[in-house]
Amino acid sequence: MTLRKIIRKVVRIDESKCDGCGLCIPACPEGALQIIDGKARLVDERYCDGLGACIKECPKGAITIEEREAYEFDEEAVKKRMEEPSCVYHHVSKQIASSSKSELSQWPVKLTLINPRALFLENSNLLVVADCVPIAYANFHQDFLKGKIILSGCPKFGEVRFYFGKLVEIFRNFNLISVEVVRMEVPCCSGLSYIVKEALKQANKNLNVKETVIGIKGEIISSSLNKFGGG
Repeated sequence: MTLRKIIRKVVRIDESKCDGCGLCIPACPEGALQIIDGKARLVDERYCDGLGACIKECPKGAITIEEREAYEFDEEAVKKRMEEPSCVYHHVSKQIASSSKSELSQWPVKLTLINPRALFLENSNLLVVADCVPIAYANFHQDFLKGKIILSGCPKFGEVRFYFGKLVEIFRNFNLISVEVVRMEVPCCSGLSYIVKEALKQANKNLNVKETVIGIKGEIISSSLNKFGGG
């Protein structure tokens, strides 16, 4: 491909105003910007489409659009740019790819539907999770579900006595490697931990149970390990 210059719009960075905060970098989907020597720089004008998506992200007003002679915007060059390790979008795409894989290893997942004598429960890492958690916590599969058997339910709208009975039977029938409860921060959701605790007592089993609490904005609020049971 023959490179040629035309008069077109390209971003301009005033280095006297730029403090190198980097907020503009992920705002450029073409990967045209990079922090070099503490300043945001236009890596190659061929990567810049001139639309200025980065402008609104700059808190110092250091980025503007100027019309000047520049090499044409090159989509093929942008695609190659995305594969460069120095490009922030290269790392983002890798993270998205790694987090998009489902880690679900069994079906069904609802506590009400689980057969309490299902053989996949033997020697498993059991994850008892509130229904809202996978919706609130973005990276649920990678951070919580990987390598575990999931039992999901809602202590407010679910059949709590039925949950309790199922868990008692599971705890009695199988040897478990670990048990983890992941619930939301809302008060009613604490009932899920209570059900697990009481079921262990009823089954006469002692287990260390990890409890993780997720905030309504999707963040991990707390994580603790407690001894539950009555054996």
